[in-house]
Amino acid sequence: MINEKYMERLSKQIDELDIDAILIGPSKDLEFATGFLSQEDERFQGLFILRNGRCFYISPKLNKEEIEHILGKNTKIYSWDDGEGFTNTVKYALAENDLSEKKIAVNCGIKGTDLLDMTEIFRGEFINGIQIIEDSRIIKTKEEVVHLKKAGQIADEVMEALTSFIKPGMKEKDIKKKIIELFLARGSEIAFEPIVASGPNSSKPYYNQDDRIIQEKDVIILDLGCRYKGCCSDISRTFFIGKATEEEKQIYQVVLEANQAGKSAVKEGVTAEYIDRQARSIIHNAGYGNYFFNRVGHGIGFSVHEAPYIREGNCQIIKNGMAFSIEPGIYLPGKFGVRVEDIIVVGGNGPEVMNHFERNIIIL
Repeated sequence: MINEKYMERLSKQIDELDIDAILIGPSKDLEFATGFLSQEDERFQGLFILRNGRCFYISPKLNKEEIEHILGKNTKIYSWDDGEGFTNTVKYALAENDLSEKKIAVNCGIKGTDLLDMTEIFRGEFINGIQIIEDSRIIKTKEEVVHLKKAGQIADEVMEALTSFIKPGMKEKDIKKKIIELFLARGSEIAFEPIVASGPNSSKPYYNQDDRIIQEKDVIILDLGCRYKGCCSDISRTFFIGKATEEEKQIYQVVLEANQAGKSAVKEGVTAEYIDRQARSIIHNAGYGNYFFNRVGHGIGFSVHEAPYIREGNCQIIKNGMAFSIEPGIYLPGKFGVRVEDIIVVGGNGPEVMNHFERNIIIL
């Protein structure tokens, strides 16, 4: 179903920026705008939204019927088949819509190789439209905040259920499978592939394997989230199997303090980098600055990662209705890592935390 209010807002935004159109390729952005989630495919397709509010779609003939059903009869669809390629269809569509020599913003769903091919037949200017797309939905509606809360609650429940499930002898993949089952049983779906990083794997922030067997005295980072009515959750907790060493306890407390400092810094009017610095300074002052090498947080909503990005160098002003993670961590290569992550929504009375699962050290 077309998100008409969003499309109107986006066309008004590009008009104010003196941009003639925005091209949205297969992505969460396209799904948010139209309800269409494309299968992964090498064939070019995309939605053009013009500054006057009109739109048209370029589609492989393979998808034309589905796109017609989604967009309705009032949206023109230009289709192409595998034998002819897509560039002539793009050229014709641009000419018919008076875009041949205009300025078009492009989202992250358009492949670089396709963009290069289009520049051969396009006399206008393509510009980066990612910031435009992200800014257009950076402030959450009241309904979206309600859904974010529910998604956070479900993630808390799944994390709680895992504390009685995880045992030495099982594999990381067993835990990952259980996470998916628990989310489905609660009427949601996973928002991203869960991270289950045990033992020395926990020092890899985005570890993506799952074959290691859980052992006594392991450190385990769980990073998981669901999508509920279009809104995502994202939570990380660090567990200890059997016992935690003094070093592990010390590092955990530093990370927990950084998490709390980051959340306490959240308020309307500060910058994203200010929040990052408040959390990061805790880790730096404890002597572990070189072992925290990612941003403190990322925005969340329809996508798991979107604006605002809570990082050094981002001077974006925090406003009511923004939602983002606070997820400091310390990662000692080859030894272990610790991360504590919560989602925050900025409200008129300060930050509202979407996660309430235990943050103090947990030994399973």
